[in-house]
Amino acid sequence: MDMQIIRTSAGSQSPPIPSGVPLGVSACAIRRIAASCNEGRSEMKKARGAVLPASHHGNHPATSRSPTRAPMSTTGELEFKAYAMTDPSAWSDLEVVSFKPKDLGPEDVELAVTHCGVCGSDLHVLQQHWGKAAGDKPVIVGHEIVGKVTRVGERVKGVRPGDRVGVGGGLDSCRECRACKAGYENYCPRMVITPNAAHYDGVSTQGGFATGVRAHESFVFPIPDKVELRHAASMMCAGVTVFNPLRQYGCAPGKKVGVIGVGGLGHYAILFAKAMGAEVFAFTRGTAKADDARKMGADHVVDTTAEGWWQPYDLTLDIIISTIDRLAPSMTMANLLGMLFVHGTFVAVGLPPLAEPLPPIHPFMLSKNGSSISGTLVGSKSDAQAMLELVAEKNVVPWIEELPMSQAKVALEGLHTGKARYRYVLTQDIIPVA
Repeated sequence: MDMQIIRTSAGSQSPPIPSGVPLGVSACAIRRIAASCNEGRSEMKKARGAVLPASHHGNHPATSRSPTRAPMSTTGELEFKAYAMTDPSAWSDLEVVSFKPKDLGPEDVELAVTHCGVCGSDLHVLQQHWGKAAGDKPVIVGHEIVGKVTRVGERVKGVRPGDRVGVGGGLDSCRECRACKAGYENYCPRMVITPNAAHYDGVSTQGGFATGVRAHESFVFPIPDKVELRHAASMMCAGVTVFNPLRQYGCAPGKKVGVIGVGGLGHYAILFAKAMGAEVFAFTRGTAKADDARKMGADHVVDTTAEGWWQPYDLTLDIIISTIDRLAPSMTMANLLGMLFVHGTFVAVGLPPLAEPLPPIHPFMLSKNGSSISGTLVGSKSDAQAMLELVAEKNVVPWIEELPMSQAKVALEGLHTGKARYRYVLTQDIIPVA
């Protein structure tokens, strides 16, 4: 990747195991996606076509022009700059760099970034919990991206320049496999991860701590007018990662949903489960977040440091969303699965370092109530659209702390030390968007 370090004030890095993967994927899935992305670079060749300027719309007939740099939604060209980690030993120290984006293909969308959320996956990438850094290039994280469309490819139909959109943990997929054809493009074995992977044309992917991003239209989500961009940002990963299983496993009135951990993902799980009509049980270590959890909509708040905290909830919950990446000693799989009602589902969305798997499990734990264990990889475009419709209809507002992107270090270290309440959102300040 061609980059120029500009050496101004403002770190991130990712391993060969894909960075930018949300907290909601098994370690095996991460390794599979990493290998598949590398394989996909050599096997997949994408057709490139003409690109429409900001004054045109993707429904116009195809032309034979080559892709060009995209104009801003205001004036001038969109310059691609970002806050990047250039020294893995200083993971939270970011420097402004210029970078080369992928060519804009006929089904691609370019957006000028206005905001980007900060995810726990960014920390795992920067701190190399999922593997060593890939080479010595600067790495740009961030996969909770929102902004305004500046340019679209000639075959793009769903959005046009000026639209407000979001992009999450993926940028592209093969669109040919069974998963893609079934509307599960987020499970494509060749999905292109947002940061520190490679597009099918070989250009390195980069995340949203940047002025601009290019993605295939199937990974670009229109944002309803009623939803503020700053609120939508962290929904692109944290939000859809928990909404996906709630939707998949039938969260609705009459259901009982347990949420383990009241953090960035957990607070979204509470907000969404309540908005979907469920009775919500929040499980949190201690009582410091108990009042917040109730204000978010939890009907019951359980202190997991209490003796035998799980016992009153035997055969109670239809769905458990576990958002934490490290389970306390009392959180054995027997205790956790035992709280599920018949055919209930335990969904692990909290992703730990590779060396820290789930506690041991025995088939008897599953046979007791016919329970299941599941995971999730962000969400499909259908999931994202359904989530945003719910947010607009029910006026779901996340609990966020906003900072200028130049203060990414503050957000990263605050997340690392557990200070976030409950999601940091960075406002892009290299080239502000009108």
